[in-house]
Amino acid sequence: MDTCQNCEKHYESGFKFCPHCGQKTNDILTLGVLFYNTISNYFSFDARFLKSFIPLMFKPGYLAKEFIKGKRLKYLHPAQMYLFVAVIFFFLFNFYVREGRVELDKNMQRVLASRSESLEQSTSVIPKDTVAINTYLKPISDNGKAIGINDEDLKRLDSMSNIKVPNTTNYVDFGFNETEMDSLIRIGKTNEELYIFMGMEEDAGYVQRKFFKQILKFYKDMGLGQIYQNFIDSIPLAMFFLLPIFAFLLKLFFYKKGRYAHHLVFSFYYFSFLFLVFSIIFGLNRLMSIPDWIDWLVALSTFVYLLLAVIKFYGQRWFLSFIKSGVVSFLFLLLVLPLSFTILGVIAFFFY
Repeated sequence: MDTCQNCEKHYESGFKFCPHCGQKTNDILTLGVLFYNTISNYFSFDARFLKSFIPLMFKPGYLAKEFIKGKRLKYLHPAQMYLFVAVIFFFLFNFYVREGRVELDKNMQRVLASRSESLEQSTSVIPKDTVAINTYLKPISDNGKAIGINDEDLKRLDSMSNIKVPNTTNYVDFGFNETEMDSLIRIGKTNEELYIFMGMEEDAGYVQRKFFKQILKFYKDMGLGQIYQNFIDSIPLAMFFLLPIFAFLLKLFFYKKGRYAHHLVFSFYYFSFLFLVFSIIFGLNRLMSIPDWIDWLVALSTFVYLLLAVIKFYGQRWFLSFIKSGVVSFLFLLLVLPLSFTILGVIAFFFY
């Protein structure tokens, strides 16, 4: 009799697997075993993935149909397939994100340098802050008299306060005078005073105050690269909400074709296909230059795949499937995605 190292129960000698828990009886820990177990446990990277790859790519709707029928061990589980492929996709996508972030940071640094140069030029022409000069001139102009200043000097001083230094930072229109803002920051105005200058109401609530706080922060550091990074980092999490929405749209248009869980299975496999196709495209574009028309052709083919998958999975005629697939795609691509990305952009800006 031997004893299982996992469940510590006895079994007859010669068994390759424990009859009680199923663990291998001679499972010696090696680097190969450790690596395989890690991949298998977290990504289920085993023979089922290889068996699922060809049907996923070239037999639209087949895997979802088989899963609904009850064949749930032969092929990779739809959620596991989606998670595994999504990890690969966002890993490759990260290379493009990194390059975009670097380019944005460079552009923003040029804007800051240009603004600094503009401010230096303004201070070489204007000895004091223009806002401060206007403050000093106001009581003089109101009284109509200037003690110790003749009319000619007063006119020269007044014209000096109205000098407009060319703005060379026309990268973003903030809606306020950037030259005066730079001057206010330089003389040490408080953030509250800067918010008021930017247009914030004195009795502003939390959301409005937070908005002007982020605007000022962005104006000072031009952190567009960080906002962009936050936006990209939130996309994987957003997909966990977008995929069920896609399944809900399918449920609306195919409400007689099974429960919501059936449409969710279809969506898992379809999004797995999308991520896998674009992972291949991203990978090839890293190795060679692929013409843009091929990229667009591949993107268009994903709709053809969806149409064929809908016909296979839901068992409807071509024309009706084409109409429903087109409407679902239209609603998702032109309504759901833009709205979702807008929300992500706002969140990325408010919390960068």
